[in-house]
Amino acid sequence: MKAAYFEETGPPDVIQFGDLPTPEPTNGQVLVKVGAAALNPIDTYIRNGANYWELPKPFVTGSDLAGTIETVGPGTQKYMVGQRVWGTNQGLVGRQGTFSEYAVVDEKWLYPTPDNVTDEAAAACALTGVTAHIGLGPDNANLQGGETIFVHGGSGGVGSMVVQMAKAIGATVLTTAGTDEKAKLCCELGADHVFNYKTQNVAEEVLGVCPDGVNVIWETIREPDFDFLVSIAAERCRMVLMAGRDARPEFPVGPFYVKECSLHGFVMFKATAAEMEVCGLDISRWLGEGKLKPQIGKVFPLSEAAAAHQLQEDNTLRGAGTLTGKIVVKP
Repeated sequence: MKAAYFEETGPPDVIQFGDLPTPEPTNGQVLVKVGAAALNPIDTYIRNGANYWELPKPFVTGSDLAGTIETVGPGTQKYMVGQRVWGTNQGLVGRQGTFSEYAVVDEKWLYPTPDNVTDEAAAACALTGVTAHIGLGPDNANLQGGETIFVHGGSGGVGSMVVQMAKAIGATVLTTAGTDEKAKLCCELGADHVFNYKTQNVAEEVLGVCPDGVNVIWETIREPDFDFLVSIAAERCRMVLMAGRDARPEFPVGPFYVKECSLHGFVMFKATAAEMEVCGLDISRWLGEGKLKPQIGKVFPLSEAAAAHQLQEDNTLRGAGTLTGKIVVKP
């Protein structure tokens, strides 16, 4: 099978495109013919040498996939040959990735793709969708209908998922964007109030809409400004962090605890299969109902996986501003 893989970590050009043996499913696994895969920042961190866990060699990059079950291994119970599925959490914790024509996946990490949803759409909602669902759920933000949420960067991969899911829950959504185009996109996703962080005083604008502050804050940027965040927080505001692994920002301890705020950090790949299945089934349902729409910024053929990694890295780490939405890769 054709695959995008690397033997040693390093810059995007370490990724090779070539032939690898087609894997065979073992107990509880299925072989998926990949229709589409999606790229996430964590994929670039791993490729660049982030020492999270030991990688198999050669290592196929990629966390997300959507496709059709080609064969099933012994002991499988959920799916049959020919069913369309999507999933995430591959290429993580030492598992092989998804940038290949075929991928072996434990069936516990897969969810049904609705008939009216494309593989590209399902893949583009995978890791980002599960991340948003976990962060908004009872163990973190515990967002409720009728509450207010501020999402920092509502047009990004995770941010766009949070905006849409928060609206599906019944919350009032405030978010930011850096261009008129991205602001328009946020409105189309369902945001109630969008502020241009380059031309507006966001703190004043948020408090103009919510004088007592917001109930939930979702932070997507790598270096949070906690003075700003606490200033827009309501009493007992829940703040969610899911980026900035190396960040060491100043923290306004007094204002934070006087407002009785709480801070929640998480990484999606530490969720159990059972926890992620709750997310996956909701996401499948919302996709089928049209309540969740992926934002695809660029589609690459599998042979150009290195260029896809370069584009993601330029925007994640260097603020290039040349990407709105997810990168999808097609075998």
